[in-house]
Amino acid sequence: MIVTTTINWLFACHVSDVPENGGVCVKFENEQVALFHFTRRNEWFATQNECPHRRQMVLSRGMIGAQGEEPKVACPFHKKTFSLKTGECLNGDECAIKTFPVKLVGEKVFIGMEAG
Repeated sequence: MIVTTTINWLFACHVSDVPENGGVCVKFENEQVALFHFTRRNEWFATQNECPHRRQMVLSRGMIGAQGEEPKVACPFHKKTFSLKTGECLNGDECAIKTFPVKLVGEKVFIGMEAG
């Protein structure tokens, strides 16, 4: 059985709206998404904004860095760290976060959300 997923690319903001090596929160209907511009790596990442540890909407304010080659974000309150690529908790906990694809079109940033 082949399963296909349709991605809707939603306009999030302009490149200049996101601080270098930092993040912002973007809201699509009921979904809060943390969008990060990892300038040092020339990469963009998007994850859920909610930290699963205490269910607070704070990840967009977290610090980004790397654990080896793995880009990560640390919750500003609980210091739990999550892979920006896979969403896996890097502290060894079983909690994880959702990640979303990001693409740039000129100076516009788009986040991919599954249709439906």
